[in-house]
Amino acid sequence: MSRHDDRVTLQQMRDNVRRAGSLADRLSRTELDTDWVATLALVQLLQIIGEAARRLSERFRDEHGGVPWSRIIGLRNRLIHGYDTVDLDRLWLILTQDLPELASFLDRVLDTEQA
Repeated sequence: MSRHDDRVTLQQMRDNVRRAGSLADRLSRTELDTDWVATLALVQLLQIIGEAARRLSERFRDEHGGVPWSRIIGLRNRLIHGYDTVDLDRLWLILTQDLPELASFLDRVLDTEQA
């Protein structure tokens, strides 16, 4: 995959990270248990983010080895194949702790690599 393709994929990731963050910001942890529409939307957004991470070139992922790519991709797989056993406590931690870090990384990379 070319740098251009990686850039498009990174922009898609950033868009979906922002969507998930915006939705999560409007929810409490308790609401995650009770608002099944929001929960399904968040799960779907995390699946999309993981799929996009999988599409990034190996070269890009290697150059940015500090990002837990295998965990992001693994989460996608877990959410798709284990949809009936999603741990909402873990999901909440991902949304409130891991996602903001990923958002910052994506902003830095996309702002730095303006082409």
